[in-house]
Amino acid sequence: MRITTKLILIISCLLMVLFMALAWTSYHHDQQMALAETVDTARSIARQIIETRNYLSSVVQPGQVAQNPALIPQVVASQIALRLTKGSPYYVRQVSLRYRNPLNQPDPFERETLQLFHGPHPHERFQVVTANGTPTLRYLLPMVAERSCLLCHGSFEQAPAFVQQRFPRGHPSYNYKPGQVIGAISVSVPLTSLYQANLQGLEGELALEGAILLLLILTTGWLIHHTILAPVTQVSEGIEEVVSSGNFSTPITSGSNDEIGRLIHSFNELMAELQRRTRQRAEADTRYRNFIEIAQSPIVTFLPDGKIVIANQKAEKLFGLSKEELLGQCIFEFMADPQPLQQGIADYFSAGDSQMIGNTSRQTIRDICGRLFEVEMVVSVSQTEQEAMFTAILRAIKE
Repeated sequence: MRITTKLILIISCLLMVLFMALAWTSYHHDQQMALAETVDTARSIARQIIETRNYLSSVVQPGQVAQNPALIPQVVASQIALRLTKGSPYYVRQVSLRYRNPLNQPDPFERETLQLFHGPHPHERFQVVTANGTPTLRYLLPMVAERSCLLCHGSFEQAPAFVQQRFPRGHPSYNYKPGQVIGAISVSVPLTSLYQANLQGLEGELALEGAILLLLILTTGWLIHHTILAPVTQVSEGIEEVVSSGNFSTPITSGSNDEIGRLIHSFNELMAELQRRTRQRAEADTRYRNFIEIAQSPIVTFLPDGKIVIANQKAEKLFGLSKEELLGQCIFEFMADPQPLQQGIADYFSAGDSQMIGNTSRQTIRDICGRLFEVEMVVSVSQTEQEAMFTAILRAIKE
């Protein structure tokens, strides 16, 4: 896999993870915002109903209520609640633990919440519950008894006659005190449609953000390719060209001064240095070959394994082979006893010195026809960049 593909895949995965995390966070944030807005609406409706009850209880006279039961604060508040929530998913009702109207009997959730209101400092409570498989917001705002409320909910003796007739002495709806929680406004709101609306909005946002993400990935890939990977590819291709052709003379152009530009500059300097050293080595090799050609003694240069790499004309005459035939041959095969030379080379590599190196020794050499010659041989060693090379200078003692 190309490095461009790897980088784009890595960046794409990271951006996708970030994108999904942001989408999840955005969805839950929208849900929380929608829930807070729903709670605000429920609070507003509940407060309006409570204010309506308190106002009616303070201005409507018992005689008016006796003649027109529709003026009962609880009845008026229920009708106003219906008007306020008409056409909306909000369901509002008044509940109490000491109810008079059976329709105001609390359900288990409302009963539990009403019991909590009897503690110090009662305040609104809301919770998202699951009702029949549907997430639903349950909101309750406590109603506190005012002095005007005690006209009907105070002592039995002070209650109007029509109230005493309908609710006899001992009914739990009597004997409230000022400031005591008399009940609560209960608001229920199914959240399914609200969540669906948020989800539909999220789908639109995801589509737009996905398009932006795709554009970002493509743009990032293009920028990475042209600013980082293309110059690195040039360096890689330059190295491959050097390895395949041995040509160090073609520099790589770069228009930047960043890390990539400095890398290319260093590569060009390295190629220039290699070219200089290669030229110097070639010139030295040429001078060495010219030198050994004019030498009056046979000279051969060989590697540690005995492979001959350089030979002069005198060596051709001694061994009975042309230079082309002699190169690549093993010098040990032309020696009657190659063991001393082999041991000397081994000692040089193991101990750094050898009796065979730099000293004259007497050796028996055979030519290609099998004829033996006694020669004096001096072996020297030179260390190149790659490996050591040994040069043997031979002087025939007799034909």
